[in-house]
This record gives sequence, structure tokens and C-alpha cells, in this order.
Amino acid sequence: MTRLLIGLSIGLVAMSPAAANSLVSAGPRPNIAGSSFSAAPVDEWNRLSRKDGKNVEIWTRDGDQLNKVTFFGGIPSGKPLVREIDKKRQPLPKVAADMLITDIPVMLESTYRIQYAVSQMDIDSQEPATLGGHKAIRFTYRFAREDDGVRRKGEAIGAFVGGKLYLVTYEAPALYFFDRDVEKYRKLAATLAL
Repeated sequence: MTRLLIGLSIGLVAMSPAAANSLVSAGPRPNIAGSSFSAAPVDEWNRLSRKDGKNVEIWTRDGDQLNKVTFFGGIPSGKPLVREIDKKRQPLPKVAADMLITDIPVMLESTYRIQYAVSQMDIDSQEPATLGGHKAIRFTYRFAREDDGVRRKGEAIGAFVGGKLYLVTYEAPALYFFDRDVEKYRKLAATLAL
């Protein structure tokens, strides 16, 4: 419980005005993550100013430690999902032109284990889906980072379009926050277009 409270405190600090985040109002939102992703949120979100990569955008309602939606918009072949911290000693998996949509959950898991020191991660379910009219995969997962030990749940949908990876993830602590906001994420995901 102490770890959860520390993690929650960190999330609230991340949402301070000094972070220069911006409001995402309800309504049409084009060019998400510098890509052809668009959505029409029905609720307000906060867009974090933090950049985890060139084509990565993070939205949250209460702070990224409590709930976050991450858009990976058009990651090209040969590039990782996020900006690498240590390319030589801890290289991240790269998007490949010959990847299948069923490789997307594995790529996310490998990226998290390397980049975020995730010691425990399980892909719980996978099913066919569509994303902006393209064949996609929807999957759920659970993980915990070594630095805080908070058990988090996630839900994602991803597709390859024009040789690029488009992926959206929703993550929140398994205790209370995931269930509280998952429907808001699902409403947002239902409006995604490419």
C-alpha cells in the first residue's frame, strides 16, 4: 500500500502546472502523436508535454501514474516504440516490415522489460479487432515495475498500416484506477481513425 501511495504522489507531481501539459477538449483531435491518428474524445483529457519518442503522445486524466493512454503513431520499420535510453547495452526491439499483428503484444512486453525494468508482465488475452478500418489486435496485460512494485493492468489495440505500427495503450494501477477509467478509454478507442 505504501508503494501505491508513493506512486500516486509521483503521478500528482507529474500533473503540476510546471509540467506545461495541455488540455485535450472533447471533440475531434487530428494528428495525434505526429501521425495520421485522429480521435474524437467525449471527455476531457490532459496531454503530457513529456516526449517518450518522436511519434509518442501521452494523455491522462489524473496523472500518468494513475491512468494514461499512450499513442504510438506510425512507428516506422527499424525504429523502437520509444526513445532508447542505452542503445549499446540495452537495445530495444525494433519494428520490422515482416512483423505480424500477433507480434505487437510481444514487442510491447519486450520494450517494457528492457526500458522500464518491468520484472513481471503477462499478456492475458488477445483477439482480432479493427483499428481505423484496418486489421488489428486487441490485447490485455498486467505488469509491475521494479522501481515501485505497483501492479498495473493494461489494454491495447494495434495495427500495421503502410508498413508502420499504430498502437494505443491504456494503463492504470490494478487496484481501483484501472476499472474506474477503462470505459473512458474504450469510448476514446472507439473513435480512433487513421
